[in-house]
Order: sequence, then structure tokens, then C-alpha cells
Amino acid sequence: MWIYLNSTFVKDEDAMISVFDHGFLYGDGVYETLRSYGPHIFMREEHLARLFRSAAAIGLTIPIPMKSWGDILQEALIRNEVGTDLRDAYLRITVSRGTGDLGLDPALCSSPTVVVMAKPLVPPASHLYDTGVSVIVAYTKRNLPSALSPQIKSTNFLNNIQAKREAIAADAFDSLLLNWEQHLTECTVSNVFFVLDGTLRTPALECGLLDGITRMAVIQLARELSLRVEEGRYTVDQLYRADECFLTNTSMEIMPVTSIDRKPVGNGKPGPLTLKLREHFLAMRGR
Repeated sequence: MWIYLNSTFVKDEDAMISVFDHGFLYGDGVYETLRSYGPHIFMREEHLARLFRSAAAIGLTIPIPMKSWGDILQEALIRNEVGTDLRDAYLRITVSRGTGDLGLDPALCSSPTVVVMAKPLVPPASHLYDTGVSVIVAYTKRNLPSALSPQIKSTNFLNNIQAKREAIAADAFDSLLLNWEQHLTECTVSNVFFVLDGTLRTPALECGLLDGITRMAVIQLARELSLRVEEGRYTVDQLYRADECFLTNTSMEIMPVTSIDRKPVGNGKPGPLTLKLREHFLAMRGR
């Protein structure tokens, strides 16, 4: 694999980062994951804009201007022979504070570390879209937004990892985290939608969740289809009463949920609105 590391491409065995890098020492950094459909990187500009917003929120200056990122990502695809008509790509951009002496002061680091990886996309097993997946409501709570803004897509993922451990222990696909007010937020790496009383609902950003790129695309698509969409504050009890539920993120797109805390969602099968949105999403994803 070819890795872009600090202005040059190197083979993965030569991609070395110092043990004094503050991303390693303190989780001081931001990242984005993107995917391609063939050679087309899906919503590239939106992902890059969020990367720069996340970096700005922690006072980190990305040393590569926005205008140069398209060429870097395209070269990463070409070098790794992904992003072709036969092989979709998974890309990850990581920007850390960089190498510096021990200590929390960002000024200890003279320049950020930039890493870009590109590899073949491995989507979820196809049968899961037919059967749906199970999720649980985690005991782990989402971080307080006043302590750490969920709009920062940071490399410190312990909150999500703890919730993921709960899902693994319960033999579930993923965990859904509640916030400090017991309202729904998001899963460990995805946003959640559900259908109740004929309305497509998803937790509002104010509940403490990341502004998912696919979440945004699905909301826009639902409105184009004249579906009723609501962003709000929702409880677990409302979710239990849902007729349909699904998760969204960049790599798995729209994933039906058919069980929550071992309780069936609706009739226990992917619902008609979920299937309609997925069908239209697959049709528009190359735009």
C-alpha cells in the first residue's frame, strides 16, 4: 500500500510516525473517511470542508490548502489501484498536531502530521441489507457537547470504543448512545433514523452528534421525495415504537435495523420507506 505522509507517498512499511507525535500521545488530531464509487469520490468537497472545520475547532492548521487535496486523493487512488470501475475505494485522512515534546501545549509541535490511506472498500455483507441488523442502547453515554464538541471528528474515539465493546459483548451490530438527557444521539460510527407516525425522524445535532455527510444527503433526498422529515429530541421509548429504523454512514450507506435491544422493529423486516430511500440513494450516489 502507498501512504501519503507529510507531502510525499511512501510504501506502508516506510510510513513511520514518531512516538512523540501528539496524535499518538494524546489523541490530538482530526480525521475524515471517504469512499469512492468507481473513480468518483462521494461528496468529496463536503468531507474536506468538515475536515477543515474540525481542525479549526481545535486550533490546528492543515498545512495543505483545500485546492490541493483533490490531486492528492486522486494519486492515492491511482497508486493503490483502487477507485476503478471494478474496485471502489475507502480513503482515510488523518491530521495530528504533530511531533513535539511531552506536554499538552499545542505550541510544542512545530508542524502537523498528515496521513492519507487508500484501500479497497469492504462493504457490509450484502445479506444484511435484506435481513437488517440488530443494535442495542449502550450504557455508555455520549460525551457532553460542552466538554467535547461532537462536531469535531477527532482521533480520540474512546467514547465510541466503549460503546462498541458493549455491542460486541451483546452480539449486536452496533450500539446506540444516549446523551446526558437520555435522548438519542447516534451509533458508534453512524447516524440513526426511524419512522414513527408516518414521519422520518432523526436526532437533532443539538442532542450531541456528528453532522454526518450521508445523514445530510439522506435528509435532502427524503425532502426531494416529499417525505415528512423531522430532526428533534427523541427517547428510547419512541424508538421502541418505531415502524422502521436504519443507520447511515459513508461506507454502509443506508443499513436497515430490524431489532433494538432484542425487540423487533415493526414486523422485524426492513420497512418500505427504508427500502425506498435506499433505492433512490443508490441511484443518486454518483451525482
